[in-house]
This record gives sequence, structure tokens and C-alpha cells, in this order.
Amino acid sequence: MESNAIIRFEDVCFSYEQNSLIEHFYLSIPNGTFLTVIGSSGCGKTTILKMINGLLQPKSGTVFVEGKDISKVNLIALRRKIGYVIQDIGLFPHMTVAKNISYVLDLERKKQKEQIQNTTQYYAHLVGLSEEMLCRYPSELSGGQKQRVGIARALAAQPHILLMDEPFGAVDEITRKKLQYEIKKIYEELHLTVVFITHDIKEALKLGTKVLVMNCGKIHQYDTPEKIQKHPATEFVKQLISM
Repeated sequence: MESNAIIRFEDVCFSYEQNSLIEHFYLSIPNGTFLTVIGSSGCGKTTILKMINGLLQPKSGTVFVEGKDISKVNLIALRRKIGYVIQDIGLFPHMTVAKNISYVLDLERKKQKEQIQNTTQYYAHLVGLSEEMLCRYPSELSGGQKQRVGIARALAAQPHILLMDEPFGAVDEITRKKLQYEIKKIYEELHLTVVFITHDIKEALKLGTKVLVMNCGKIHQYDTPEKIQKHPATEFVKQLISM
């Protein structure tokens, strides 16, 4: 067990419509890890992600975030401390880019207007958005720009953990490579813990400091990209990295 784990799953089981999806799942994610999670469709990747911020509840077992059993904490407060980026982005169409980025900060109202504006500008710049884009609406943005707004919004509340569910799956290859570079740079600059779901093994190996390979709700390998490439633990992993 990792002594500095920021996220832990202990004997977690999860069922969906009477079908067991995850059984006796153990996972310990050290603070500061960029974890990429890859596996076959329906293997439980997104389920794991959603249990970290309490969007899904395990049938049994315990999920710990920053040492706390999340079944015993205020989930709204928990989610505000965890950045969450999805493929569909989910921007508010009636709000400007600036208002989308500052949404959580505006809800909390813990900062003055000028502080919120400065924070919004900082994270917009961090993800590669120009200042003039802050006045635009989501309908005026490209797919890559929308994804940048989604990332900036997730970062604006200054979370320790960033969850990303196939965030670059809907953009073109050139934009995807740019976003991969930028998220790696952001990770290194902000010292976050990132859990990143992907279907692309090349992306998983490129971005992750650790890679989790899953199939049918089970862990096949959890290791560094280098060790996974040199020493695949199962035939499934071997086939995956050869694609």
C-alpha cells in the first residue's frame, strides 16, 4: 500500500443493473501521479473515475480521497475540490468563456471580483486561450478551444486532483497532440494528481507517469510506461501495446 496515496480503492465492488462490473478492486494512486487508464470498452474505466468524486457509489468497499472515506464526506464540497473534464465538455452555452471558467469560483464567492478575474485570466492563459476569447461564447469556438475552456474551468478552483474522461477523443489529430503537450506541461507546473481515461495506448504511454491497464473490471497491469512496454504482464497487455 502506498503511504502517500491521495486516492485509494479498498476491496471495491460495483454492479450495474444486477451485473457485476468490478469485484474486489484495490488501487493506490500516489500523490503527484499522472495516471492514464486504458482498457477495453465496458471494462470499468469510467466507473472507477466516477467513484473518485462520488458520482457513482460502490456496492461494497471503500474509496478514500486525501485520506478520507468519501462515503462520509460532503460530496458537493468534495467535487468542488476535484477538477473534472469530460469529452463532451459540458460548457454553458449562455455564458461567456470567462464566466464558464469562473463558474465554481462564482458559486463559492470566496474571492473578490478582481481576484476571480485574475484567476480566470491566469488559467485561460495556461491552457492557451487568448484574452480576447474570454468574451466569446461556446458556439463561437472550435472543438479544441472548447476543450481548453473545459480544462481551465476544472483548474480554476485549484484542485489537487484532476479527473479526465477521454478529454481529447473528439478532436482532430493535430489538436490532440497540442492538447497532450499542454496537459503534460500543466501537470508539471501545477503538481497535480491526474487520472486520465483513454482508448489510445500511445496516448496512455506518452502522458502517464503510471499506466493502469484494465479488462473486464480487473487490473491486468499497473506500472510505469517503460515497464509495461518492456515487460507486459499478461497476453491482453501484450496485444494492447502491439496495436
